[in-house]
Amino acid sequence: MKSSAKKIELASVDDLFSTEEGRQDAKLEKIQEIPLSELHPFKNHPFKVKDDEAMMETADSIKQYGVLVPAIARPDPEGGYELVAGHRRHRASELADKETMPVIVRDLDDDAATIIMVDSNLQRESLLPSERAFAYKMKLDAMKRQAGRPSKENCSQVGNDFGKKSSEVLAEQVGQSKNQIFRYIRLTELIPELMDMVDEKKIALNPAYELSFLKKEEQIDLLDAMDSEQATPSLSQAQRLKKYSQEGHLTLDMMRVIMGEEKKNDLDRVTFTSDTLRKYFPKSYTPARMQETIIKLLEQWQKKRQRDQER
Repeated sequence: MKSSAKKIELASVDDLFSTEEGRQDAKLEKIQEIPLSELHPFKNHPFKVKDDEAMMETADSIKQYGVLVPAIARPDPEGGYELVAGHRRHRASELADKETMPVIVRDLDDDAATIIMVDSNLQRESLLPSERAFAYKMKLDAMKRQAGRPSKENCSQVGNDFGKKSSEVLAEQVGQSKNQIFRYIRLTELIPELMDMVDEKKIALNPAYELSFLKKEEQIDLLDAMDSEQATPSLSQAQRLKKYSQEGHLTLDMMRVIMGEEKKNDLDRVTFTSDTLRKYFPKSYTPARMQETIIKLLEQWQKKRQRDQER
């Protein structure tokens, strides 16, 4: 342990853990004040840590009250510690100009650390599809490996669900169907550019699932077709792309033809670019406020038309 880590006795660590084993272990654990510079992100951490409004609020809270719930970390063989739970608190502490944060250090193997890391983040209210997809995959893989080597630690993770598949246990834990778990995990086969479009809600989850069956080079070509036709795939289009891919007939030209089709719901859609509307509004107006103002003006215009027709 580094000499710079100041040890503080933990008064009620039991409240931080839900399992019986966790409570027993916690009684033997201590909180340490560890320099932020010695805490490193978990390898392949799937959750995005953004400097958004929620992060600023957390930083303000830490400035005023400090970090109320200790992070969990494990010793890093290359020096310092690897964060298992507490990545957002770590970043908020940096923004709050703190030098240290409270941490519980545990000796955890990769699978146990992965499960704690995922579980500590899955409770967040808003998760991006990519975060959920990679988190489910990482936890399921870890659970399968643990199930292959029964131990006291393994039993604490799966409870009394002996005989159940890891996917069934995971589905119950996160409140999703097993089928939905696998559909999310399938999204990890998307290339990063397409996954970003799913996170940005430019591509819906169902079409994204179908697109995940395209070969990586076909997904790259699809980006070209989407850009040239200025369109994203509907569910039916994504299903046809998948079908042609599996038959070995999918080409860039075919993608462009499919993406160039006029979608039924596009026939009734009127769209304005931000640049078109921006000149009519103050620079401080957000898109949401612009939309609200447009709706109010249209309502006034409709009322005026009705009055004119009644004259």
